[in-house]
Amino acid sequence: MSSPDGVVKVLLAEDQGMMRGALALLLDLEDDIQVVAQVAAGDEIVAAALEARPDVALLDIELPGRSGLDAAADLRERLPSCKVLILTTFGRPGYLRRAMDAGAAGFLVKDGPVEELAAAIRRVLAGHQVIDAALAVAALSTGPSPLTARERDVLNAAVDGATVADIATRVRLSESTVRNYLSSAIGKTGTRNRTEAVRTARHNGWL
Repeated sequence: MSSPDGVVKVLLAEDQGMMRGALALLLDLEDDIQVVAQVAAGDEIVAAALEARPDVALLDIELPGRSGLDAAADLRERLPSCKVLILTTFGRPGYLRRAMDAGAAGFLVKDGPVEELAAAIRRVLAGHQVIDAALAVAALSTGPSPLTARERDVLNAAVDGATVADIATRVRLSESTVRNYLSSAIGKTGTRNRTEAVRTARHNGWL
């Protein structure tokens, strides 16, 4: 529920300063919404939320330091009264599934009008789930991620064209184990090499 004065307190996590400032300004124009905390990195979200005690946390996914999806899962444990609404540029089906698994109450893409965002904030606070309709359909047709957690770790470590030795160091596995995970991930994504596997996994929001 919102504050005793009826104002919904919102935490805003967005790494682009101009976008963050614009969102905060537009939301503060709503009579019943107040942005009480703003952060630019994912690893700042939980601490800021524990201090500001927002009713709703509005989180981007791809943030410096830590993913908004990981922070959402932590918020569910550390501050269960705070509803999480994911707001992202990247409307990828896999992201939606991961957001729901992390306990998010809503998932919207950034190209909608601010009035819809304000309405979504009120709806999730009232206990409803708010999901971008087109993305929900895409998620159902795409299916769940075929990758295991370790396969995701290895592909994430390979995104910049790293060698097998580099990847092994990053994820603290042997080179032979890394090769096995890469081979498995390539097979599961139906691609020909690790570069294509990374591209396909990122496109579907599996990474």
